[in-house]
Amino acid sequence: MPQQEASSRDLSGIVKAYDIRGVVGTELDAELVAEFGTAFANLVRRESASVVVGHDMRESSPGLAEAFARGVTEAGLDVVSIGLCSTDMLYFGSGYLNMPGAMFTASHNPAEYNGIKLCRAGAAPVGQESGLAEIRAEVERGVTREGAGRGTVSERDLLGAYADYLRNLVDLSGVRPMKVVVDAGNGMAGHTVPRVFDGLPVEVVPMYFELDGSFPNHEANPLDPANIVDLQVKVRELGADAGLAFDGDADRCFVVDERGEPVAPSAVTALVAVRELGKAPGSTIIHNLITSKAVPEIVTEHGGKPVRTRVGHSFIKAEMARTNAIFGGEHSAHYYFRDFWRADTGMLAALHVLAALGGQQGPLSELTSEYVRYAASGEINSTVVDQDAKLAAIKESFGAREGVRIDEMDGLTVSLSDGSWFNLRASNTEPLLRCNVEAPTTEAMEILRDDVLAIVRG
Repeated sequence: MPQQEASSRDLSGIVKAYDIRGVVGTELDAELVAEFGTAFANLVRRESASVVVGHDMRESSPGLAEAFARGVTEAGLDVVSIGLCSTDMLYFGSGYLNMPGAMFTASHNPAEYNGIKLCRAGAAPVGQESGLAEIRAEVERGVTREGAGRGTVSERDLLGAYADYLRNLVDLSGVRPMKVVVDAGNGMAGHTVPRVFDGLPVEVVPMYFELDGSFPNHEANPLDPANIVDLQVKVRELGADAGLAFDGDADRCFVVDERGEPVAPSAVTALVAVRELGKAPGSTIIHNLITSKAVPEIVTEHGGKPVRTRVGHSFIKAEMARTNAIFGGEHSAHYYFRDFWRADTGMLAALHVLAALGGQQGPLSELTSEYVRYAASGEINSTVVDQDAKLAAIKESFGAREGVRIDEMDGLTVSLSDGSWFNLRASNTEPLLRCNVEAPTTEAMEILRDDVLAIVRG
């Protein structure tokens, strides 16, 4: 007889759009995680008899990963534990072993947080519309043990296979010697970078490679400019060719040039897109609607087919599958590759940047300047209680202006006749409106930015 466990939890606070995330001890504990493991096993049992499980360096991660494995095995499925890994290494494991996966990480969140990123076999995404809502519902009503016997747990080291796989996708054998500063932020890049870069003609200068989930040096979120200051200083100090900054679970990579100046993720997207189109001419390239207008322009100029999507990895991956796109990029420095099971890997994007840099003699700033055409504000967050009312006010104000086009694929995207545009969208998890503005000149961008924010914050 199937056994049902009673549960009265409301999990709306921790089951997010794309993952499960909360404060350990109060929102997330071993028993709840075990139930998530059982519910996930019930979701995927028709496609696989095994689940691959990995975790980051947070103090709570090994115990939570073990609890999840217990839930999976109690549901009758086996677990392949790959231990310490980055999120993209877990995706590699899911693709390489062709089994569903679970990664224990809270990415760049503070030390007291942890979470679970789930995927189906072949690194296919699990989000609200692709299984996460079902998992939440089952745990809330009480998980069902199928009584199919207890599964087993085995251990496997995939770090070498992961490194070899990435290096086979990008050839750096003929590049000139380079010095690159890498800031791991005490996150998982400190575990993966040494193996991936071993033997390459790249001198790696490590910063904060010690695995420490308390993040003693700075928050492991390079999207915040404050967290790349140390990297910028070190690149300038050493006269390095480039700098790389990874987030806590090392699935995102940010780049700074030889001057210590940030390279916009849109420029990285365009650079990698051109390289991928060189391998597969005429292919589709995915970009989200906040990416610079330069990206679809450059893709088109190089014979590719640009396709615009909503923000978020589940939308990007679904559109990549639908169009058989070779590559996709987001403004947040997530980069997706068809050759990597359509999953995101900052490490592979970093190798592409270094291959492009090392394959010519000029500095990175000169190389990436080819892919920067407009002035961008970056993402600006505003705390707004009534988000719908502010979005309606923006729509009313700009909709009355001549030559303005508005679309609502994801929030509001407003395009002006002079080539300027902005997107305003609500956060999935916080009372925030996120604003991104781009224009042909810095002056035009600042005028439009201030115009929008006056309404949003007024």
